[in-house]
Amino acid sequence: MATIILVGLGIFQLALVLGAPLGRFAWGGQHKKVLPTNLRVGSAISIVLYAVFAMFALDKTGAISALDDSVVNVGAWVITGYLFVGIAMNGMSRSTYERYVMTPIVIVLAVLFLVVALN
Repeated sequence: MATIILVGLGIFQLALVLGAPLGRFAWGGQHKKVLPTNLRVGSAISIVLYAVFAMFALDKTGAISALDDSVVNVGAWVITGYLFVGIAMNGMSRSTYERYVMTPIVIVLAVLFLVVALN
């Protein structure tokens, strides 16, 4: 489930990179429509991060075996912590859209990663 959410977020970020007018949902909502170049680069980096997060989730659950178990265990906890910080960051966003759409998504993702990290 975490991987599916990450794929969805990756598609969203790709849409932002390609110029979709969805800026109100990301990066604090300061750009209501199309993001400027620097934030598009940030969205591209987010896609890479989501792929790494998905790899850790899949490795931790045994769906793939790409990394050493100790790296996966530590990484799962680091990602979980990062996502819990993301809850606060999205929750404090000046963008109503980001607060009410992205915050619940990150809450679900953080809880899923917590479950993954605990197992």
